[in-house]
Amino acid sequence: MGDHLEKGQHALLNEGDENEMEIFGYQTQRCRKALCLIGSIFSLGILPLVFYWRPAWHVWANCVPCSLQEADVVLLKTTDEFKIYSWKKVMWISLSALSRTSGLTPDHPLITDEEYIINRAIRKPDLKVRYIKVQKIRYVWNNLEGQFQKIGSLEDWLSSAKIHQKFGLGLTSEEQEIRRLICGPNAIDVEITPIWKLLIKEVLNPFYIFQLFSVCLWFSEDYKEYALAIILMSVISIALTVYDLRQQSVKLHHLVESHNSITVSVCERKAGAQDLESRLLVPGDLLILTGSRVQMPCDAILIDGSCVVDEGMLTGESIPVTKTPLSQMASSAPWRMQTEADPRRHVLFCGTEVIQARAAASGTVRAVVLQTGFNTAKGDLVRSILYPKPMNFKLYRDAIRFLLCLVGTATIGMIYTLCVYVLSGEPPEEVVRKALDVITIAVPPALPAALTTGIIYAQRRLKRKGIFCISPQRINVCGQLNLVCFDKTGTLTRGGLDPWGVVPCDQNGFQAVHSFASGKALPQGPLCAAMASCHSLILLDGTIQGDPMDLKMFEATKWEMTISGDDFHIKGMLAHTMVVKPTDTVGQVPVEGLAILRQFPFSSALQRMTVIVQEMRGDRLAFMKGAPERVASFCQPDTPSSFISELQIYTTQGFRVIALAYKKLENDCPATALMREKVESDLIFLGLLILENRLKEETKPVLEELISARIRTVMITGDNLQTAITVARKSGMVSEGQKVILVEANEATGSSSASVSWKLVEEKKYIPLENQDNYINIREEVPDHGREGSYHFALSGKSFRVLSQHFSSLLPKILMNGTIFARMSPGQKSSLVEEFQKLDYFVGMCGDGANDCGALKMAHVGISLSEQEASVASPFTSKTANIECVPYLIKEGRAALVTSFCMFKYMALYSMIQYVGVLLLYWETNSLSNYQFLFQDLAITTLIGVTMNLNGANPKLVPFRPAGRLISPPLLLSVIINILLSLAMHIVGFVLVRKQPWYLMELHSACTVRNESISAITTSPNVPEKNRSHSPFSSFENTTIWFLGTINCIIVALVFSKGKPFRQPTYTNYIFVLVLIMQMGVCLFILFADIPELHRRLDLLCTPVLWRVYILIMISSNFIVSFAVEETIIENRALWLAVKRCFGYQSKSQYRIWQRNLANDSNWPPLNQTSCSDMQGVSYSNPVFESNEEQL
Repeated sequence: MGDHLEKGQHALLNEGDENEMEIFGYQTQRCRKALCLIGSIFSLGILPLVFYWRPAWHVWANCVPCSLQEADVVLLKTTDEFKIYSWKKVMWISLSALSRTSGLTPDHPLITDEEYIINRAIRKPDLKVRYIKVQKIRYVWNNLEGQFQKIGSLEDWLSSAKIHQKFGLGLTSEEQEIRRLICGPNAIDVEITPIWKLLIKEVLNPFYIFQLFSVCLWFSEDYKEYALAIILMSVISIALTVYDLRQQSVKLHHLVESHNSITVSVCERKAGAQDLESRLLVPGDLLILTGSRVQMPCDAILIDGSCVVDEGMLTGESIPVTKTPLSQMASSAPWRMQTEADPRRHVLFCGTEVIQARAAASGTVRAVVLQTGFNTAKGDLVRSILYPKPMNFKLYRDAIRFLLCLVGTATIGMIYTLCVYVLSGEPPEEVVRKALDVITIAVPPALPAALTTGIIYAQRRLKRKGIFCISPQRINVCGQLNLVCFDKTGTLTRGGLDPWGVVPCDQNGFQAVHSFASGKALPQGPLCAAMASCHSLILLDGTIQGDPMDLKMFEATKWEMTISGDDFHIKGMLAHTMVVKPTDTVGQVPVEGLAILRQFPFSSALQRMTVIVQEMRGDRLAFMKGAPERVASFCQPDTPSSFISELQIYTTQGFRVIALAYKKLENDCPATALMREKVESDLIFLGLLILENRLKEETKPVLEELISARIRTVMITGDNLQTAITVARKSGMVSEGQKVILVEANEATGSSSASVSWKLVEEKKYIPLENQDNYINIREEVPDHGREGSYHFALSGKSFRVLSQHFSSLLPKILMNGTIFARMSPGQKSSLVEEFQKLDYFVGMCGDGANDCGALKMAHVGISLSEQEASVASPFTSKTANIECVPYLIKEGRAALVTSFCMFKYMALYSMIQYVGVLLLYWETNSLSNYQFLFQDLAITTLIGVTMNLNGANPKLVPFRPAGRLISPPLLLSVIINILLSLAMHIVGFVLVRKQPWYLMELHSACTVRNESISAITTSPNVPEKNRSHSPFSSFENTTIWFLGTINCIIVALVFSKGKPFRQPTYTNYIFVLVLIMQMGVCLFILFADIPELHRRLDLLCTPVLWRVYILIMISSNFIVSFAVEETIIENRALWLAVKRCFGYQSKSQYRIWQRNLANDSNWPPLNQTSCSDMQGVSYSNPVFESNEEQL
């Protein structure tokens, strides 16, 4: 709680979560509300508009602070870097209707039991509940703890025993009614937003309000043509945006509406099973699952029976996942913490499809509703689309500063205008109008539209390449990526794993390799039985379905899979159990078949799976498969001593290796009663299954392209460390001659503290497999060139966890050269991405599977190679399932970023050119006419704004990034120099034209003067009054300034239109070049053509041809100087690097600071050393870092 706030007024909502918010209590005051209403009327609606843009001001103006308990309004502020405010009204739910129908009283047992949040939320004796609704989630006021808490899910503290005891028989009808009222409907309602709502929301954008102001001003000045043009462009822009938003709303509505209208079977404690509409489900309800192909309408914990589920909607992997029941344990620990296994294996998630439901001994498949509505996994996914995380990109912050600078410039111009026009004695309304005009000139209303077109073009180019984007703002962020993380399996390597061979093992050690390529049948025995039964495959409509690796392993055994019929009886076996048995082609076999009684499914966290099987007329067995190191740890101590060396033979060649083990179990104990810990102990090691995991053809060239562009590449995989190292070498992620250093960190055990060691992994050339003495080993000597850039760190998920917990000061140093991260759990992948972001890297993540979803969302740019619906959680989705999309996306991002800068520069110059010209003419109390403005605004700038962005990305990825900030020195210098050049040119033109001998002549006569007779012109004493028969705008100054400004706008567009190194050359943008040529042609035609009607329309005066040549010379000089400065100074990267070195400028990015410090550390990396953590968790220390440790 904040010390400066009254006690109870401030608290945290969703503490520790991604969507954590601060919440403040306020009470509405009638007198304040009345004053705000009066202010709204007198301000003609401006005050409500300001309150709409600034929600916190609305609350501060209408309310006074109070405790959250008394509040009728709450102010919410996000705790992230954006500090976004919003406010919500506190609402009430009354249970009085229930008290009449169900006889509920304040002292009813259902109300007085305060063990659950629902009961604590009910205020006695009036039976009311206070709540707020934030981003579709309902939060109720906990009267006991005095805070708002999320409702709509079971409490986290519930143990498995409590869940079985409290909810195992279902809820009573009274409990259901109370929970329905308080938790709300179980529905993910995404209403199709009405068009009028979308329209109002879009129109109230500050940009459109400014446009409205501009248009009103222009109509008052009879500048109706451009006003109508801006209205037309705005209407089209608003219509397209509203149409797009409406389409998204409809699409999202259709995506979730099917979930809201499902009929389910619910067991009520007294009435038994009954069919119910899914909207009426509440947390704690007992679902009865029957049949197959059932859509889950909520998240539920499986407590009886087992299910096979397709989670493709959530994970992107459309492979069946087996769910097991939550066993009833005596422990009082929360059910998620009771086993080391992933708790998700017990949860049926909303939106997933139950393919099969297999009943246990009780005869039914039962699940307790865990979460409903938007609290569910699908609800969370939908909320992430409805309320996307704001983008934190410096470009957008700089854009605001840029606009504020223009507003500041406009303010100076307004003061100048007021002074000039007031001193000239102009009428007040004219003075005000001219002063306001300056704002619309200095701040270009077309700027946001021009910037948006660049992003739209980039998005279209990506779409043509099969890359889809749901967050267009992130395209610019792609241009700043300097580190890309890749998943291995399915991303760098092919998705399918082909069985290569098996290495059987017995008491004598490892036997000869059995190669599947030989065509010989696999020897029958426990190893073959393990491969045939230890998997999560299912038989669906006569087809075997499941994980591709499991499928390949099963097919290699040449066994078949069936469902047990009525004639198939084994003690303790349920009907319709999965049975695997050898086919006739296998020959003589020791067993007729195996019935799979129970599965402990595979999870990434455990790195193993186990099954309990029953031989027909034989023994009961347990088979385990998984990561070799994990499986070996569960085996008897007599596992062959050559295990490590045998494993390394295959992992160093990039093979995927799976270990298999088994044990015999007692027949008399039911399979469902066996604890996993008992089953997974004292196993007999059977051997290794070797799977071939080939690199995708595109992987190596893409990684080489990224590395040559100085973009760091990192591998994050759940696979074996040695396999990952080999794949890193083969793919080019680790180049030839570069060393790999293994970082091993161990937890504290007993008296010894946590330790970390560094060992050099030596690369050995591969020779035929028959010679099994060759494998990678640990070198003891220190390499001669173990310097920064010539080595890579490789570590496992376990080491990463220990480093994070005990060696936090060491972790950034390791991450600076950390390239290979193996055996990483999904949570660790997300954490690693976050750690890289803390070092100021712009991180991209490319993955294809369920384990990558968290990291894809965490990264600055997530690229999913999955076409599943789940990919909507990732900003980018590639239809092509390889990593070629990564460099293409970076190129397009760089091009889009440079395009944004070009447009900013051009719009700034265009507004400043017009601004300078108008202020010079104001000196003469003159201005540009409406048609002159129209020509510049519409015919020149609008066309350039639309076509300048059409340049595609440069096909070559260069080894440096474009500037990421608008306020970078080169960009600022470019804008300032060009403004000064334009200012100088306008002033020269303005002054010179007044000194011409024909300046005071009668207006029409200057056109007839020939160049050779100009010197003979003398001023006549009877010169008619200037501007006698022409518009009030016509003057030689006006004509000169207009030509200089108009042609300068075209020239600036050409100078600022950047090509290489990030975009294709300007001449390839044919439409833009054609537009410039046509515009220049029209301008030169107007300049040199003596057509009185044309001059009259544009309020121009005829000038001698020589003066027109002078105008052309001034413009040409300006172009030559501007182009030369841009090419020799602004775009001269070598010059800017030299300037940086000269002034000793060094990057303040954290990773750059670490790079410099590590380069000066002669003791890094510390090879063949082991360091221990001290009591404070600080490990290896070095004097070089001590001065920097705190600031880093």
